[in-house]
Amino acid sequence: MARIIGVANQKGGVGKTTTAINLAASFAVLEYKTLLVDGDPQANSTTGVGFDLHNITQSLYDCMVNGTRGKDVVLKTEIPYLDLMPSHIDLVGAEIEMINYPSREMVLKNMLDPLRDEYDFIIIDCSPSLGLITVNALTAADSVVVPVQCEFFALEGLGKLLNTIKIVQSRLNTALVIEGILMTMYDGRLRLCNQVVSEVRRHFEDMVFSTIVHRNARLAEAPSTGKPVILYDATSKGSINYLNLAKEILQKNDMTKMKNEEKILEI
Repeated sequence: MARIIGVANQKGGVGKTTTAINLAASFAVLEYKTLLVDGDPQANSTTGVGFDLHNITQSLYDCMVNGTRGKDVVLKTEIPYLDLMPSHIDLVGAEIEMINYPSREMVLKNMLDPLRDEYDFIIIDCSPSLGLITVNALTAADSVVVPVQCEFFALEGLGKLLNTIKIVQSRLNTALVIEGILMTMYDGRLRLCNQVVSEVRRHFEDMVFSTIVHRNARLAEAPSTGKPVILYDATSKGSINYLNLAKEILQKNDMTKMKNEEKILEI
């Protein structure tokens, strides 16, 4: 049964979509069957794995608003083991259209539950807000990865997100846990980056992943090619960082037992 992981932070520019794409691709490269759900109306995860939005005929919007079955909108990517549930700009209006739905916070969970047996991981790229679509993602998820940029305002808005997670835990999804806080866009040459990492670790201790995602030109270039960085340049620091993150999550959840552990640790 799939572990559903939401990637969430309402603060823009922290590497949320980059993390969703490349974490999903890393699990796929490790031969875990993975579904990437693009829950962001900007649809950057959709284009980031090679799809032209003009060719998308059905999307997450149709599932959320029209009741289309999840399996009917899933697309195969060029990466073995990686599928996509695409997004569309129409998703912007979904929150208003769903306002009178009964159990509207549960729509995504109810749609994804039948797909759990088809995958090892379902990764949700959450909307960059704390609205109904993000609440749906948190209600559907088993855990949340929170990307935080290594900058002066790193903790800005994090309190609001953590409070939203607590509300979801108390009212909608008692099993939801924080998978970890991921430090992104790290440049070890900058004193500020090191100070921010130290401060976040001091506040959140073992909630912070050991893996840090470094600033990397190849990682920044990859979305324009419609490829995850592991396909664009598998030897780049960004590719290695996200592969290490996938391994860290696997080990944290004892999921390496699902596959050949020695093989995973050697990659």
